[in-house]
Amino acid sequence: MELNKNKKIIPGFNTLSIHHGKSFAEETGCIMPPIFATSTFKHGNVENFDYTRSGNPNFRILADILKALENSKYCTVFNSGISAVTAIASSLKSGDKILCESNLYGCTIRMFEKIFKKFNIKTFYCDFTDKDNIKKISEIHPTLIWLESPTNPLLKILDIQEICSEAKKNEIPVVVDNTFCTSMIQRPLELGATISLISTTKLINGHSDALGGAVLTNDAEWQEKMIFSQKALGLHPSPFDCWLITRGLKTLPLRVEKQSKNAELISEELLTNNLIKEITYPFNKNHPGYLLAKSQMKLGGSMISIKLNLDKDQTFKFCKQLKYFSLAESLGGVESLICHPASMTHGSIDKKTKNNLGIDDSLVRLSVGCEDSDDLISDILNSFESL
Repeated sequence: MELNKNKKIIPGFNTLSIHHGKSFAEETGCIMPPIFATSTFKHGNVENFDYTRSGNPNFRILADILKALENSKYCTVFNSGISAVTAIASSLKSGDKILCESNLYGCTIRMFEKIFKKFNIKTFYCDFTDKDNIKKISEIHPTLIWLESPTNPLLKILDIQEICSEAKKNEIPVVVDNTFCTSMIQRPLELGATISLISTTKLINGHSDALGGAVLTNDAEWQEKMIFSQKALGLHPSPFDCWLITRGLKTLPLRVEKQSKNAELISEELLTNNLIKEITYPFNKNHPGYLLAKSQMKLGGSMISIKLNLDKDQTFKFCKQLKYFSLAESLGGVESLICHPASMTHGSIDKKTKNNLGIDDSLVRLSVGCEDSDDLISDILNSFESL
């Protein structure tokens, strides 16, 4: 076959996740970049590094990979997902308004309600799966719109493109927390979002051994704000955590594909179990957003939300009897986890709000890992049986 020499070859996702580019130690021939464990740099160095709080080779290596995977112009890395949230929110001023999807990560809501509210930044919430609520964008005219899709923990699917289109008419930037998907499954910037936010602690790293966050954008002004926040607020990550996350990224496509396949099999197997009131998975045909999920996501992801026909004590008993699902916060690692959102990820939210959202004591959230699906299904069924 004759190759067109003038055609630009764009590497695939797997290739981009493995080949990180510059290592900042080319003279050594190292395959994996070293950890640049230094707080400061000699003035006048070729790469113009000066102080790790304002930049480090490990930061840049990780940011460059994430940027390539997301197909974005800019990326800034932070020391956690919530630091990435802080960086964006801190760019607002007194009197500004944030319009949020009603079902968000609990710590994001806590940040808005317990911290930024004191600085007179107002937060409004609505169910963006209701098309009529998209009109609220022009009615409220917020400074910023904040979304998740799939949402945490109810796995609602929002029409990112439609919301962003309405926001664009009103010149309102849109943030999409893409932690549950990563660019492997969904690319918010290509759907019209201004900012794609990721907790790199989760699927990006995939090994539950490092904290990190990232903000990706094609907007130069937002990039300047993120660089300023990283430096001025001390939100920078550690070189070692960036190195760990860079290492974890190399297997991201393999892990996400396996985890998504496992999750799909588990969700199908449990659909008719009499101890389950409701099971939610984006690629299950019974999900109300199934067709939308199929149109904007490449895979169904590794998260499953289940409402059990059990009270709180029985729900905790079920969780703690599991062998391969550890009852723990976080998600996205190679090992499977189970979470009780009402008392864990969303424990800081008042009971009335949780009840209105449907986050009750019977709700559990599975983060499906890379184990054999048969073992994971047997584990759940065995725990059910013992009840």
